[in-house]
Amino acid sequence: MLVLAALSGAALLASALPATAAADGEEPVGAAELLAKVKNCTPVSKGKYRTDRSAAATIPVCGTDEVVFWEADMDIDCDGQVSTVCNTGTDPSFQPQTAFQGSDGRYLDSSVVPYVVVPGPGPLWNYSASGIKGGGVAAVIHDGKVRYAVVGDTGPAAIIGEGSYALARSLGIDPDPRTGGTASGVTYILFRNSQASPIESPAAAVAAGEALARKFADGA
Repeated sequence: MLVLAALSGAALLASALPATAAADGEEPVGAAELLAKVKNCTPVSKGKYRTDRSAAATIPVCGTDEVVFWEADMDIDCDGQVSTVCNTGTDPSFQPQTAFQGSDGRYLDSSVVPYVVVPGPGPLWNYSASGIKGGGVAAVIHDGKVRYAVVGDTGPAAIIGEGSYALARSLGIDPDPRTGGTASGVTYILFRNSQASPIESPAAAVAAGEALARKFADGA
């Protein structure tokens, strides 16, 4: 288990960025390596998701023995703890809770914790049946960047493609909950039966994510 000293929000966010080299001396896994492993889709969902309520349903959740994955847009989830960037003033849809809580029992802070949002259980897919849980580890890819995150919140049962303020910012995506996000080009890879501990630690997600991504990329 990783224990973080008290850090400012900016320092925590910086710690979520991949290191220049993995702890064991190996180079971090690149975007191309991971994308090559998820270029073929074997659907695990029973149908396809929408990216927004008005969009066509075109996105399946795909799977291998090690991961589930999808490619979608990224809307900004600014829920959880109140911060200067995530509150009822900055986000008309703000909710003061997330589906999952940190080790301290508090809801997650979207401005600090890079997290992905999974669709709530429904007729298309139940994430828990695929070995996905709160605090599970994810690799998120956009514009050649790989960032590691945790599963931190759930969304509508028929919509997919959402990440926290901190995750969007780390990927170079506009994190503004009103006007930010990106319309396409984000690949979400969630490692089955994984866990970052503590869930609220960006450094824990990076450490676990680098190890899991290397194992996945090197697999046959």
